[in-house]
Amino acid sequence: MEKKPVMLKIDQVQHHNENYATLFFNHGIAFRPGQFIMVWLPEIDEKPYTVSFHSKERFGITIEAKGKFSQRAVALKPGDLVGVRGPFGNGFSFEAHASVCFVAGGCGMAPLAPMIESVPCSKTIIQGARSDDYLLFKDRFKTADVLYSTDDGSFGQKGFVTDALADAMAKNMFDMVYACGPEVMMKKVFDLCEANSVRCQVSLERYMRCGFGVCGACVCGKERVCVDGPVFESQRLRTLDDFNKKALLKSGKEVSLTDYFSWRSV
Repeated sequence: MEKKPVMLKIDQVQHHNENYATLFFNHGIAFRPGQFIMVWLPEIDEKPYTVSFHSKERFGITIEAKGKFSQRAVALKPGDLVGVRGPFGNGFSFEAHASVCFVAGGCGMAPLAPMIESVPCSKTIIQGARSDDYLLFKDRFKTADVLYSTDDGSFGQKGFVTDALADAMAKNMFDMVYACGPEVMMKKVFDLCEANSVRCQVSLERYMRCGFGVCGACVCGKERVCVDGPVFESQRLRTLDDFNKKALLKSGKEVSLTDYFSWRSV
């Protein structure tokens, strides 16, 4: 684990559509799906990103262009240098399951993708977004049953991923559900899993400054998301009082989750 930035040269930039791009680095890291790295753009800022592509000698991070930092990041070119430190946090865990389900909302597919490719069992993927343009990696997973939903009906079923999950749970017995996306979506996933006695793991987002548990900026209830998470399983989610309720801004001010994500999108 690197606690100081290591400057890495971008090897490739893949633009998936107008909203998403992946930066690839020819550099090996000891990574477990669900962990994150801190990405530094000199004179701009430092932000946490999950690893969305991973092999022994290469990794990639997928970025949604929405704020100042992310717009600058997706405009980078091969040969440009960025600072990287990590990986940090606890990732997803896998046991000997017969059947699992992955639920991704928007860019939430990024941390789930390496996990999907690594688990050796029957898997169902439920992927949703506001529209077709926000669906990631549609051609990536060849050995799984993939169900799509969009808010506007532009691709797949019109509606929410949680509606599709409820339907899938009525027809299948899952041993574990893995989820990442908007927190309101993950809370509904958690509630569905609780109602059906199915364990789940979700990946939370909070403002992260240090990445290794010192500053306390990323607290959620009594947990520090950067070291105790970002992945939390059902047992711990039951005790997270701030889950789907509130978070801290960069200033340390406590705000509602709606206000927090409005600030994060700037």
